[in-house]
Amino acid sequence: MTTSRRRSASEAAEDGTKDTGPAPASPSDLTLPRLSRGRIALLVAATFGAAMALMVPMAFSLALRADRLAPGDEAAVGYILGIGSALSLITGPPIGTFSDRTRSRLGRRTPYLIGGGVLGMAALVVMAYAPNITVLGAGWALAALGWGTVLGTLSTLQADRLSPSQRGKVAGLTGATTMVAPVVGVLLVGAVSDNHPLVFLLPGVLGAVLLAVLVVFVREDDTRALAVPERLTTGRLLRAYLFDPRSYPDFTWHLLARFVFYYGQSLYTSFVTFFYAERLGITLAEVAGLVAVSGGISVVAMTAGTLGSGFLSDRLGRRRPFALAAAVIFAAGTVASASAHTLAGILAGAALMNLGIAVFSASSQATVLDILPERETEAGRFLAIVTLSQKVPAALAPLTAPLLLALGAVGEENYTLLYLSSGVLGLLGGLIAFCRVRGVR
Repeated sequence: MTTSRRRSASEAAEDGTKDTGPAPASPSDLTLPRLSRGRIALLVAATFGAAMALMVPMAFSLALRADRLAPGDEAAVGYILGIGSALSLITGPPIGTFSDRTRSRLGRRTPYLIGGGVLGMAALVVMAYAPNITVLGAGWALAALGWGTVLGTLSTLQADRLSPSQRGKVAGLTGATTMVAPVVGVLLVGAVSDNHPLVFLLPGVLGAVLLAVLVVFVREDDTRALAVPERLTTGRLLRAYLFDPRSYPDFTWHLLARFVFYYGQSLYTSFVTFFYAERLGITLAEVAGLVAVSGGISVVAMTAGTLGSGFLSDRLGRRRPFALAAAVIFAAGTVASASAHTLAGILAGAALMNLGIAVFSASSQATVLDILPERETEAGRFLAIVTLSQKVPAALAPLTAPLLLALGAVGEENYTLLYLSSGVLGLLGGLIAFCRVRGVR
């Protein structure tokens, strides 16, 4: 496992040398000490808190407040969420670049944890007392930017601090917490749903406290003595979104694998509510209870998948087989769902798909940390680029899914084609990760 560039088999053949398999760990990897269990627990707890502060408004609080400010205007919530997602998508690489170049007594990442947390908490206050939809939307945009910066910076801390033998485990733990956090958060604010300010502030305060504990007890080294990179120009900042694929072939192939797999996932998640209604012959209003049941089953499957694959991949020293296994499980779930016309069949398919997604997510995150280019100087920028490989498919899939639903449809939407296409893309993503990413075993 290494952060340096690795030669492909074709490159080895061209100069007549023998490809002996994955390159050994780079010196920076080998010198990283194992992070203590206590510090890992604080890192995971901070991730849980930040995920709750970000996702509870997205899943519950925002819609509740919007319904009071503009009753019946469901489209407004969609626009608000879309603007927030677009802002966090656009700002990720520049913020990562600024983080890499920061020289301060607090280190490179801590200022962004503090700044992101303060901005996110202030934005939740704005949302809690927003007098109209416009202010609510502005608050959400700032909340998405603030807490999104915190979550991105926490991922970069993993690249900075974790030894190779801990990356799978921590990826599994943080992956599980980000799935559990919104469920716990919604249950928490559900008890105070009549108090609109509290449904925003309660998860925010919890997230801020857990983040503060991490900042206080897991301190970074002073970076003021580190060499300062060349002056940051507008051109260099715009190039934060780009890199030379030829210099980092493993990283490039893995980005493609993630893009294809998550495109497949997003195809089915975009219209899952309508799928339930069509296959079971019920109204959308009646689907709500089934979505809750399916969500509960999915949380169990995804938690087991992320934790199990994360710990096992570290123990076995393998990443690629888990990516392939995840893709096969996911594809099996899409086939089961595509052919299902009963509740039991639909729930079984959903459980398999979510298990596959969880296993792929944990193994992919660990792989990213293993093959991350320029770990010591540009980890923040490259990890922000990794985020794009998941967020861009999530934005594109809802636009292309209707085309598949309409293709060959007679009298009803073609969900069979949609789900089978989803499975093919998921399987292809796993195959790319297994066959082309040579920097990990």
